[in-house]
Order: sequence, then structure tokens, then C-alpha cells
Amino acid sequence: MQADVMELVAGIDLGGTDTKFGLVNRKGDLFAYRSIPTNPDLEHEEFFNLLAYQLKEMLNSLEGNFTLAGISVGAPTGSESRGTIDDASNLNWPRKLPIREILHSIFGLPVTVSNDANAAAVGEMLYGAAKHHKNFICITLGTGLGSGIVSNGQLILGTHGHAGELGHITAVHNGRQCSCGRKGCLETYVSARGIIQTVLDADPGELKKSLLNPHVNGELTAEIITKAAGEGDELALRAFDYTGKILGKKLADTVAILNPELIILTGGVSQAGDLILNPTKKYMDEHLLDIYKGSVELKISEMASKKTTILGVAAFMWLKLDKQKMQSA
Repeated sequence: MQADVMELVAGIDLGGTDTKFGLVNRKGDLFAYRSIPTNPDLEHEEFFNLLAYQLKEMLNSLEGNFTLAGISVGAPTGSESRGTIDDASNLNWPRKLPIREILHSIFGLPVTVSNDANAAAVGEMLYGAAKHHKNFICITLGTGLGSGIVSNGQLILGTHGHAGELGHITAVHNGRQCSCGRKGCLETYVSARGIIQTVLDADPGELKKSLLNPHVNGELTAEIITKAAGEGDELALRAFDYTGKILGKKLADTVAILNPELIILTGGVSQAGDLILNPTKKYMDEHLLDIYKGSVELKISEMASKKTTILGVAAFMWLKLDKQKMQSA
């Protein structure tokens, strides 16, 4: 390869609502970024062909000599060992989608697959708030809720790479119906969809007086709720307090099991900043066992939300490429 050709890795953050992707070099610099809807009406073959077209077009649009060295995907219930997306509750696709095989057949390049929250944790560990920490949890607050867990500097993957599904622990007994088939899962309350449902469940009289009332017929989003809360809307503020209460209590339980020094909130809902951080911290601190009080820091990711998972999945691929080079040397 010519010395003036730079290798890039395509990092793909495949979410339940949007798929974000970018081109990343070995240092973690993001050279290009795009986003497309994760359209539930498209068959998975059509979706991945569209994604591949966008990636190739993005690479060709860069000024300079670049080559694609690999593709790396972070997705809900992505399995690193199998190269599949398994039973993703927020994606209307086959139960065992062979995403590594699909993308390899399109690009003819190495492909890695990981859980999106695990990838976000790796991104924070290498480039973000957890750079100097060995025991931390990264909570992704998006369409659903995911978590990546690092203990003693090692990402905890579990048997098939599915460790850390905190979004599917029970938060409310016999509570809201979850798309996974169970009831009361944490992500049905703490996620973009969760906070929207909290507003929709409000007393009709209270909702009528809220800034959110004009948006309840299909137009309500977490961003609109955040804006209303920022303007002092009582219902929106209570929705954030309720969301933070449920999350904070469950984080206190999680601290009792894992004893982390740091918990990072990332993803779209975390962009609400103190609106979600402050109540979560308040209720977590109230429910922590005494031996853990004052020992765990809770903070919002310092990385742009679009970059965290993309950089994390790209890091997975760079680690794989380095390992292959060492084995072939």
C-alpha cells in the first residue's frame, strides 16, 4: 500500500430509530458522518444495500487517498461471537440476523459485530470520560436502554456477548408492556419512548395545561419534552423527575452488584443534561447502600452523542486488524 493512503474503518451505530455511521482512522478521528432512518418497513436486505451505498458514497466524497480497511457494527443484542443481531426487540428483522455475513458479502472486508452499548463503553474508555477508569458502566439512553460494563479494565461480554442488558431488568412489577415480550422492563420507562409514554400517561387535565398538549397526537418526541422542561413546563419536569427516579433506583441496585467508580450516561436522552442527570443522581444517592455512598461518580458523556458508539465499534475493528497483523507477522 502506498504510504500516502490512509486506512479508515466504517463504524456503524445501528439503533432502533436511526442508524448513524462514520469513517474513523486509527487515532479515533471521525472523518465523515451520516445518519439514515432505521426504516422498519424495509426488508433487511434492502436496508443494508442502502447503508452500503451510503458508506461507499461517503468514502468517495473524501478529499485525499483513503481506503476502507473494515466494517464494524454496534447494534442492540449484537453478538460478537456469532456475528449476528439476536432477537432485537426494537428491530422488526429475523431473530438471528447474520449481519457479519451480509456486510462481508457486500464489501469483501473484515466485519466485527458488537452490542451497541458495549461499543459505547469502549469508545468512552479509549477516547472519552472513562479514559483513566477501569471500573465503570456506560448507559445508553436512546430508543431503548443499553449498558456496557467494564470491570478491571475488561469489557464484560458474557457467554454470547449479551452481558449488561440492564434495559430488560424489571423496574415496575407488571408494568408497561415491553417489545421484548415482558412487562415493566427498565427501558419502557427510561428511554426516549419511555419518557414519551410517561407524558401520555399523565392526567388529561394536567396534560391540557401543558406546553406538550399540542404534540400528543403522534408528534411528541423526547426532544420536545426536553425543550418544554427547559421552559419550565411542570408536566415535562415531572416526567424527567419520574424517569430519573426509576433509573436512579436501578443504578443503586447495579452499584451494589458491580461496585463501579463511574457511571456515564450517553445517547439521545442524555442530551437533556441536568434535566436527566440531577434527578437520577438524587435518587441513586438516596438508595445506595452506605458503603457505596460517595464512591461512584455519575456524569453525562463528554463526547458528542453521534460519536460515542461509532468510535467504539471502530476501535473493535482496529483491535481485530492489529491482532491479525501480529498473527501473520
